[in-house]
Amino acid sequence: MTHFSEKFIYIFLTGLALLSWWLTQYTGLIQAEKEKVNGTYPDYFSKSYTKWEMDETGQVKSTLTAEEMTHYATDDWATHTKKPVMTFNNEKTPPWVVIAETGVLSKDGKKLQLNGKVTVNRANTQDLKQLTINTSNLMVTPETSYAETNAWAELISASNVTTGTGMKMTFKEPIHVELLSKVKGKYETK
Repeated sequence: MTHFSEKFIYIFLTGLALLSWWLTQYTGLIQAEKEKVNGTYPDYFSKSYTKWEMDETGQVKSTLTAEEMTHYATDDWATHTKKPVMTFNNEKTPPWVVIAETGVLSKDGKKLQLNGKVTVNRANTQDLKQLTINTSNLMVTPETSYAETNAWAELISASNVTTGTGMKMTFKEPIHVELLSKVKGKYETK
């Protein structure tokens, strides 16, 4: 073999080694990017999110709005919301408006976990007094207009205040609110 062909073989092998090293580095970057995408990074998001649910007659049964919505592909609870507002409409009474700090809507849309401070309001009418409920960590089932929590809850209507631990509530007719334990009330009569 000549000196030139030996040099060529060494250069070729060195180039092949460098190319192999570069390919392993490059595929490592691709793998890191795949892990990044499949990790805790959102696969889509929205600002000013709105979701409507209709009843059998085509009327709006409930509405979920949020300042922000973020979906994570690897998360069993599919949709995370900031400042969600859930509204339950009733034919004969004002709507119930449920406001929370954050919320997580299940993948199938059947459960909404409202986290942090949660406020439930119903406006007054001629026949009904305004009702405000303060609680936290409320699990809402939009399909059945039902909610429950194990946390402390406070019901305020006019000058009446009732508190307790744990609450079950139905937002549709017949409206039902039940405090589960340690119930105390302060009622003013005129």
